[in-house]
Amino acid sequence: MKSFSYLALLSAIAPCALAGSGVDGVDVLIDIIQPQNSYPQTSDKLVSIQKPAKEEYEYVIVGSGPGGAPLAANLAIAGHSVLLIDAGGDYGHLRERESPALANPSSERNEVSWGFFTHHYENEELALKDRKLTYLTPDGQFYSGVNPPEGSTVLGNFYPRYGGLGGCAEHNALVSLLPSKNDWNNIKNITGDDSWDNSAMRKYFKKIEKAEYELPAGTEDSHGHDGYISIATNPAGIAAQDIKLMSVFAGAAKAFGVDNTEITAAINEAVATAEENSIDYETGLLPLNMTTAMTDAMANMLTWDINNDDEDRDLKKTFARLPQHMDSTNYRRSTPRDYVYDTWAATTSNGTKKYKLDVALHTLATKVVFDTTGDKPKAVGVDYLFGESLYRADPRANHTEDGGEPGTVRATKEVIVAGGTFNSPQLLKLSGVGPREELESFDIPVVLDLPGVGSNLQDRIETSVNAEFPTNFTRILACYYLAADGDPCWAQYVDPENEGAAKGTYASNGVVMGSFWTSSFSDDGEHDLWIGGFPALFNGFYPGYSSNAATTANKNWWSWLVLKAHTRNNAGTVKLASSNPRDTPIITFHNTYEGQTKEEADKDVGAMVEGMRMAVSFFENIPAIDGAATVFWPPKEVRDDDAALSEWIVEESWGHHASCSNKIGSDDDKMAVLDSKFRVRGTEGLRVVDASAWPRIPGTFPVLPIMMMSEKATEDILATQTGGGGNKPPGSCSRKHNH
Repeated sequence: MKSFSYLALLSAIAPCALAGSGVDGVDVLIDIIQPQNSYPQTSDKLVSIQKPAKEEYEYVIVGSGPGGAPLAANLAIAGHSVLLIDAGGDYGHLRERESPALANPSSERNEVSWGFFTHHYENEELALKDRKLTYLTPDGQFYSGVNPPEGSTVLGNFYPRYGGLGGCAEHNALVSLLPSKNDWNNIKNITGDDSWDNSAMRKYFKKIEKAEYELPAGTEDSHGHDGYISIATNPAGIAAQDIKLMSVFAGAAKAFGVDNTEITAAINEAVATAEENSIDYETGLLPLNMTTAMTDAMANMLTWDINNDDEDRDLKKTFARLPQHMDSTNYRRSTPRDYVYDTWAATTSNGTKKYKLDVALHTLATKVVFDTTGDKPKAVGVDYLFGESLYRADPRANHTEDGGEPGTVRATKEVIVAGGTFNSPQLLKLSGVGPREELESFDIPVVLDLPGVGSNLQDRIETSVNAEFPTNFTRILACYYLAADGDPCWAQYVDPENEGAAKGTYASNGVVMGSFWTSSFSDDGEHDLWIGGFPALFNGFYPGYSSNAATTANKNWWSWLVLKAHTRNNAGTVKLASSNPRDTPIITFHNTYEGQTKEEADKDVGAMVEGMRMAVSFFENIPAIDGAATVFWPPKEVRDDDAALSEWIVEESWGHHASCSNKIGSDDDKMAVLDSKFRVRGTEGLRVVDASAWPRIPGTFPVLPIMMMSEKATEDILATQTGGGGNKPPGSCSRKHNH
């Protein structure tokens, strides 16, 4: 089997490859370090690469994602000296990072992609049934599929994380949704801490948000308007220029039980007008001035603000626009990385540094340092290695030699670990905090036997329903996805003369709406199913997936993604592979029946069956504009049988919202790692603030809830300080340098 060049890879998975036998899955062989474009970053406003500038800070924060980054900026603005550590660099102005449409390619940029290989199942026979499983070939390449070259070794399921300043907020799909009411109230009920009450938590959302989209009348007070994260929605006219795309939207509405009469009439009117004026709507875009009726009809269907504070927000079956963390002028990604940069770069009127925030990049934290002379071990610093690509999730890392310049930085107040669901438990264990038996097996001195570290790992289960149309989606027809020079979609996107929908495809993440509803298996009546779709082929993660999702050659695919919220499985684990901090841990999710009782797994899988049947019906109800869609994934013989579809979900489902591996819990829960103030139980001066802190996986999309957690942690930390500068939590007025 030959290795594909980059451009050949763009069309490596044609529909026939998936639809031919129906069950063969992906079949891709690529180099570990993928060829990619060499466009420079669009701005030089970047944090410089350096190791810790000082030997001592009040707060040392490890990890710059949605948990660590806001916390670092907040504490610095409050007057404290803060060091923020990240093993990657600052790539905040990569084209792939900036454009909402290029989220998938951003997750596979060699400079920032941390490619973990996780295990859906410990049972090898079951794991091998996954049609996108990845292997290391004898030639040192990645193969994904069911026909690996002889002598290949199973690696697992590709799980891309972002290795750089800003964390996974830099490469996600930008969806910014509040968690459900019960997500916050669950923590309140577990811990007895009323500050986690859903109504109390909304103030953190309002601190974060700078709402830049039209809100329903009367809801303005429930949103934030001066936060550090711009939140907007896709310009409506972008979708409306593509008749085929609008017909898919209309079909989904009808299947979902939403009256699509107005949108269907508007589509028919646009088709008639185009034909009368000899406008080719089958291979070209409608002029924006011809899309008003469709745009208005779509707006009338999507009136529900999914981040509202209504009592029935989490219960109401609804079609809704998806708020995204981007601005509404240039439609650039807006993240805590920007907040950190603005705080780090801020100066006083005389040009001196305004805040005591240092950022150490290419700095891999290897151990939390403890003073063990007191009643409890107290975190007093962090050991690190300085150097690029030291962590072996980085595709460029050296796997045979250990590199990096060692150093130590002291923390006079606290060390805060915010490395994410995989790396935070790994760092705690490397530091001697974790299950005694596991630590001793690697000769790691036990500082604190804390059995819950690295347990309780949870994730979504997600699948896709994919189809091909006889003709192309015109919305994406001109786009190169930066695979070649002169990309007209990029030129349109960055043209300062263009506004709103005129900025085109790259100003949108491509997901017109989300459908939220409750399956018959929901425990509390809250939404537990979500479907969203876009004109691309996406059926899970594997090395090279982003090049196949949207290609220069194939423009006639559509994927509906079905996501199960509030999954019940908490049997996943993050375990050390070695005592070497450069090595990635062993991550096993124990999905579905491997980690749950049959009764509980039946509920999760059953809900997914309902979701996939809904997604299939979305295709079946599309108005006939220029030919029906042909669903090819899953194949018909699977779709037509509930038992076969359930088996497909067990074999094929994936996740990308890993969480809960250092859970907050009650005082009497021996597996609880954190208390309600994010403090690591049994220690002093040590907290964890990231997705690993959740006791139960939240809502549908986690980035906004994690930022809210970070805001709460800021308040909790500042409340413990007495005397000296920095007692006042930062308010919106202190953040105006960001705007």
